[in-house]
Amino acid sequence: MKFNIITLGCKVNIYESEYMLEKLQEANYIYDSKNPDIIIINTCSVTNNADAKSLKMIRKYRRENPNSIMVVCGCSAQNNPDKYKDLGINILIGNIGKSKIVNYIDEYLQTKKDYVYFTSNSNIDFENMEISKFTTHTRAFIKIQDGCNNFCSYCIIPYTRGNIRSKNFLEIIKEAQTLVKNGHKEIVLTGIHTGSYSDSDHDLSDLIEELAKIEDLKRIRISSIEVTELNAKFMKVLKETPKICNHLHIPLQSGSNSVLKKMNRKYDKEYYKEKIAEIRKIRPGISLTTDVIVGHPYEGDAEFNECLDFCKKINFSKIHVFPYSMRSGTAASKMPQVPGNIKKERAKILLELSNKLEESYAKSFINTTLDVLTEEYEGNYIVGHTSNYLKVYIQGDYLLNTIYECKIVKYTNNMLLGEVSSCIEDKISI
Repeated sequence: MKFNIITLGCKVNIYESEYMLEKLQEANYIYDSKNPDIIIINTCSVTNNADAKSLKMIRKYRRENPNSIMVVCGCSAQNNPDKYKDLGINILIGNIGKSKIVNYIDEYLQTKKDYVYFTSNSNIDFENMEISKFTTHTRAFIKIQDGCNNFCSYCIIPYTRGNIRSKNFLEIIKEAQTLVKNGHKEIVLTGIHTGSYSDSDHDLSDLIEELAKIEDLKRIRISSIEVTELNAKFMKVLKETPKICNHLHIPLQSGSNSVLKKMNRKYDKEYYKEKIAEIRKIRPGISLTTDVIVGHPYEGDAEFNECLDFCKKINFSKIHVFPYSMRSGTAASKMPQVPGNIKKERAKILLELSNKLEESYAKSFINTTLDVLTEEYEGNYIVGHTSNYLKVYIQGDYLLNTIYECKIVKYTNNMLLGEVSSCIEDKISI
């Protein structure tokens, strides 16, 4: 039988979808996005828009494929099971049990009976998954952690993903070795709260040090890390491990101390600024990206302008901007809400700043040489990313999944153009 997987949301969902794809193929199911007998939709619930998009995709694929088996899983399904009851879904999973996808589908094919497999995500163990090769990305992801215990006032994810839990240290190393053996040169460590990784006596810094010993692994990228987890041990590893990509994504959420407190974040902007300075002392020129929520309850004009000024001072290379989305059941949903038109205007202002910062950072590398891992073709270009996550367009007949040394020659039409000077598969630079 043929199947298709539609993935919404974060890198953790991407990893879990890739796992389901691999397990189904091992069980002799055939991937076919055009004429599937089985459709799997891995949903997201990080915002109201994510929930709406998840529901829209289910209705669309059910309408276009009335005779296909519909499987729905993920955060939105976990958070809103009642909303999914009358959508023609045959197998509804939630977040726990994705590793059993083959069993669920096999059982359905035998019984032709619709199933709902929901498990509480409170006080559960890590659901182990292991991937041998990514088909959807040149870089490979490894999900090292799941869940979150922070309970930020705006966030529904601790309720949809459950408590913090981590993957076995040796299992991660084994998975990484397999991925590298199968051709992946860059591995992205990902999770819901990646920096909280802990297994026995091992933390994230220990894991990075061990992964760096894999000879043919050229890059280790961290999907996201909280500023409170940038301790002295991590800073030492950052300094001494050139395989760590020259890019860190460190969520800020707000540059106003009063709003940070309402968000139940565990730092203030002075602490954040101090850590950023420490990182830049270790890695001059590093790309630092962030998330910022605008229009959180109690964010007035003064607080927003304070945030805007702080983002300018930090000089991020990119800001991911999110208008606050009220999530029922969270602490912030009970606070006074900022009108939607104000949130929209603030998001526009911050996005304009982000675009300027992103362009300025990219242009600062013109006439310098960077290593580019080629990933895909776009028109007449082969495209890849540098260690500091700049997207570079290269003209010429070059190989995919290969690291080239490139001179950055021009920035035009929001494109950074590079010219290959050599192939340096055996070299690592930051």
